[in-house]
Amino acid sequence: MFTYLRTTRPGQFLVIGILFTILGFVAGGIYSRLAFYAAIFFLGFFAAKQAMVETVTSKSPNVDLLMILAALGAVVINYESEGAMLLLIFAGAEFLENFATDKSTNAIKELMAHVPSVAQVLQANGEVVEVPTEELKIGDIAVVSKGAQIPIDGLIDRKTQINEAALTGESLPVEKTEGDEVFAGTLNEGNAFHLTVNKTSDQTVFSNIIRMVEEAQSRPSKISKFIDRFEKQYVIGVLIAVPLFIFALYFFSNFAFEDAFYRGMVLLTVASPCALVASATPATLSAISNGAKNGVLVKGGAAMEALATMEILYSDKTGTLTFGDFQVMEYQIPESVLPEVVFMEQQSTHPIARAIVQQFSDLKLDGIDQTEPVEEIPGSGLKKGAIKVGKPSAFDGFHDEHQYRSKTTEDHTTVLVAEGQNIVGYIALSDQIRPEAIEAVDGFQEEGIQVELLTGDNQAVAEKVAGEVGVDAFAAACLPEDKINFILRSQEDGQVVGMVGDGINDAPALATADIGVAMGSGSSVAMESADVVIVKNDLMKLLYSYRLSHRLNTIIKQNVVFAVGVIVVLIVLNLLGYLDLPAGVVFHEGSTILVILNGLRLLRMEDKSAAAQPAGEKPVQI
Repeated sequence: MFTYLRTTRPGQFLVIGILFTILGFVAGGIYSRLAFYAAIFFLGFFAAKQAMVETVTSKSPNVDLLMILAALGAVVINYESEGAMLLLIFAGAEFLENFATDKSTNAIKELMAHVPSVAQVLQANGEVVEVPTEELKIGDIAVVSKGAQIPIDGLIDRKTQINEAALTGESLPVEKTEGDEVFAGTLNEGNAFHLTVNKTSDQTVFSNIIRMVEEAQSRPSKISKFIDRFEKQYVIGVLIAVPLFIFALYFFSNFAFEDAFYRGMVLLTVASPCALVASATPATLSAISNGAKNGVLVKGGAAMEALATMEILYSDKTGTLTFGDFQVMEYQIPESVLPEVVFMEQQSTHPIARAIVQQFSDLKLDGIDQTEPVEEIPGSGLKKGAIKVGKPSAFDGFHDEHQYRSKTTEDHTTVLVAEGQNIVGYIALSDQIRPEAIEAVDGFQEEGIQVELLTGDNQAVAEKVAGEVGVDAFAAACLPEDKINFILRSQEDGQVVGMVGDGINDAPALATADIGVAMGSGSSVAMESADVVIVKNDLMKLLYSYRLSHRLNTIIKQNVVFAVGVIVVLIVLNLLGYLDLPAGVVFHEGSTILVILNGLRLLRMEDKSAAAQPAGEKPVQI
């Protein structure tokens, strides 16, 4: 905070104003008055500037204008010391609010600063050269030494240990194997490896975090929007009420003009909604910052506020409830068709596609017509000419001479392969349920939230996953439009709907839901469509954010009730003649500071889910 005071112009003016205020109380005579005038100038400079700019641009007065008028009014009736104290506490509260805002942003931007600006790139001739990260292209090979930070997102070529604390807050390193994705800014604590760049520097998880946090600050919550609208009307009301109050005291209560004007200045001070205006924004920004530091990016105050209202949560299966790390268990495909299938799967980013490509990585694809386009059918599969690959439900009406449909079991996810209208092969893959998903589903249900599984997988696999995870209901063989229909029906019933997914096919459902939640390792389309992004695929982080949202709403309610209560009490005391200007300044501006500090408590709220994770629990294979 002291650094912020020294390095920002408002902070410097605040320090100068404090010094002149002290000098005003210490000095005597004309020097005291001059010191208070100087203090009023420095303490009120930025408030006056903001009041004039906002009044002109929005064509409506704001709370800063009330404070400036109250201070000038105090000067008119020779109460310079009270005017200086009023602006001192007001400027201090403004400084504290700005500090809270910057703190919530800088806490994250400081993490971003740890991302290396250069990378060691392996050239075709075997030479390693240093290249700025913004010049890296997809497909480049970077060399990452042991103990070095990863310069950009990419896929590794061997087993290693990665510390992802900068992204997820988890201090224990994560084991990565060949083909796994690692993220810029994380730390390599294992063997040196080669990194194949799969995202440019402006597409990395870290760059998305910066952009999302900046966007979040420009998206206020509903209560913030309401307070902003209320502030404008309220300020106009105060500006009308104060002259009428002075007029009534002077003409109807036989007050001397100076005494009536003094009481009017007290009313102008205590009726100002400073604390009310500060009730929501600092708390909301603190909650967003807290979530980001714990691996959850919430795109704005409205989304953070809405989380607490969620009544039903729909979840995709692959990559959310399961690891999405498939392994090919068995297959039967003609040798003439298999290279076509592998080539087609290379064009997809789906976890099943990655597993198939990895399984047949040694297969030669020289004889394939690579100019023929590969069409992705959302929620169904891929098509290239006469070859079609996808889930069993996409092959209704196809001829199945070898009864490959019968290979569909609850233990495996099955992909069918067709040539023309004939099913010619299948691939059976297995996935694993995330232990933390079971705990998260149970936690949501304890909070009274209904959790349902919506998956494109077959009935047997969906039923097994639903039973293992403990969801309330499930639906199998869902196309993207089916997921949207489930969400719309729930919304028509008046429920606030959340949706969790990670794939391109989930993006429409995420955009339709009241609260769309995307997994950070999922597609960029899903992340763009969502309101919330979980950097690490851990639903316990979403449960933490839900509870953080509840805490935020509680603090905002506390702040609003307290702020309104203080204003009402101080106005009544002034009307009864029991309040002077110094006491009004202290209590009114003191309430603003207390409201801001109450909101800042959210920065210190901790995610204790990691401690609650059962040790040694093994994933369930499906």
